Amino acid sequence: MSTITPDPKYSLAASGNLRRRMLISRTFVGGTIAAAAIAVAVLFILVYYAGYHGASQLSFNFLGDQLPAYGGIGGGMGPALVGTLEVVLIATLIALPVGLLTAVYLSEFANPRVGRVLTFALEQMSGLPTIIAGAFAVGLIVERHGQSAIAAGVALSIVEVPLISRATIEALRRVPGTLREAADALGVAHWRTVIGVIIPTASNGIVTATILAVARAAGETAPVLLTTNAFGQAYQLDPRHAVATVPMELLTLLNSGTPQGVDKAWGAAFLLMIMILLVNIGARVWLRRSERKRGL
Repeated sequence: MSTITPDPKYSLAASGNLRRRMLISRTFVGGTIAAAAIAVAVLFILVYYAGYHGASQLSFNFLGDQLPAYGGIGGGMGPALVGTLEVVLIATLIALPVGLLTAVYLSEFANPRVGRVLTFALEQMSGLPTIIAGAFAVGLIVERHGQSAIAAGVALSIVEVPLISRATIEALRRVPGTLREAADALGVAHWRTVIGVIIPTASNGIVTATILAVARAAGETAPVLLTTNAFGQAYQLDPRHAVATVPMELLTLLNSGTPQGVDKAWGAAFLLMIMILLVNIGARVWLRRSERKRGL
């Protein structure tokens, strides 16, 4: 076997320009790894701190209805937990169909000019201060019918819609174009393709977008403060009336200035984190089961 002798005119050693590019590449990769590590570390610290201070507060007395668990500051956290679930459910029932249909229109049916305008509007909505959504619900509902879970749900749905729409648009655009072409070749109407092929294929992204929106809405305080401020209230399942919510209980307990109130606030924060985690897990389990039924 003959050996190849390198030409001395073309050295295989890294030149100064190559070494500089490699240094920049390693620096960039190292920076991204460090940023990811910082994000995970901050999340871990927050979860650990909330669990360390809040886990000890969880008890039947903590969740009880109007029990003297707060030393005269208020009732149990159970009514607030139910109220939060009620408000978020109302918001999601409004925001999910609106956000999903908006995303489908922008991704599948809108012409480019209209699509750019509506996409710009969604971007502006996603950056809208949430207290403005609360003020809108006050003018629309509260001034006429008083504070209620419905008013809070309408305000939080305004927060959820752009989150669901923007993430769903990305999920729909990642659906392979070959699926659309195959449906067109079979003569399937485009709207049937969207309902029967595109949306089911993008269901993972749609569920993820909904979970993110629910987590955002569950932790909002400003819209709830204006629309259903009912600290320490008993269980109230009628959405036409104001209900207690975990964020408002947490805020009021922190503002109490008492050590017992602060401890209970950490318990409320930890409870809210657990609630969001359970919603996330439940949605993932439901999604996996539906995917198995479809043979995915």
